[in-house]
Amino acid sequence: MGESLTWMELCQDYCGHWVALDEVRYDAGARPLQGVLVDFDEDVVELCNRVREAQKRECAILFVELHKGLKH
Repeated sequence: MGESLTWMELCQDYCGHWVALDEVRYDAGARPLQGVLVDFDEDVVELCNRVREAQKRECAILFVELHKGLKH
């Protein structure tokens, strides 16, 4: 982990997962544009527990849905 990804890349690779992102950039509509992937999981509770244990307190936890322009 630790790589910066665009939201489109996250939609392609992590659709249906919760992601913990650091250094998130948002557009004017508060939609994420990109961020550094810290961790991911299908279970938000498990993800939050790992993020808390790793003391990554400034992460954004977001659910990744299939982007309308992409096919899964």
